[in-house]
Amino acid sequence: MTVSQQNLEEAIEQYNITREPYYLPVGDEVKLFEAAYGTKLPVMLKGPTGCGKTRFIEYMAWRLGRPLITVACHEDLSATDLVGRFLLEGDETVWHDGPLTTAVKHGAICYLDEVVEARKDTIVLIHPLTDDRRILPIEKRGTILKAPEEFLLVVSYNPGYQSVLKDLKQSTRQRFISFEFGYPPPPLEIEIVMHEGGVDDQTARDLVLIGEKVRNLKGHGLEEGVSTRLLVYAAQLISRGINPHTACEVAIKSPITDDAELQRSIREIVTTVI
Repeated sequence: MTVSQQNLEEAIEQYNITREPYYLPVGDEVKLFEAAYGTKLPVMLKGPTGCGKTRFIEYMAWRLGRPLITVACHEDLSATDLVGRFLLEGDETVWHDGPLTTAVKHGAICYLDEVVEARKDTIVLIHPLTDDRRILPIEKRGTILKAPEEFLLVVSYNPGYQSVLKDLKQSTRQRFISFEFGYPPPPLEIEIVMHEGGVDDQTARDLVLIGEKVRNLKGHGLEEGVSTRLLVYAAQLISRGINPHTACEVAIKSPITDDAELQRSIREIVTTVI
């Protein structure tokens, strides 16, 4: 192995997931993802925040034995941020790969989280990687990278938060197969809250019941229901000796709404269940 090859191997090592992430399958998403990976089909994960999309992709990267490079997309994310740029180092101008270029070079799984938040020119950049060409043009270097067999592009977004101005165009959407994610059914969500939150069965059941009731407020002033992630946060606080009502105040009520009437309704739900 040459020095440059060794450096490449060491650079990608940080993206390897060495321990199995905790993930409970809800349906046949594991089998479907493995089929998509085997046929090199790009994947889109759709669903509300905190429902397990990121944990799922971490689990699949571990299961497939591939490095995972995650990019949290935002409105200032440019094509240069993804591909790379020339930077001055002393008297030299040195090229630095961006996360997408790194993923393509190493045959990693590249996960663009909340891709709809990125700038339009950034989204167009990924198009050549999502069809049978599987290439990444690097215009600033005048080169084209061919993605290896192991590379896979995965994107996610939350349809519930998007407006007409922030939605994926059909020209982008139809380049992916799409997995629909929702909150786990109660028996699985109870198991998740117990495991991740470190609480007993009854406490987990109470929190999941609170979650169900709060989610019923969606469409009645609440934009988004309480996520499984927030239920786990509440459980973790309770496991540390925090009063359950206080834990629900700071981990469920306050994060999801500032509306006084809705907060009062959520507090009543918590008081009724616990």
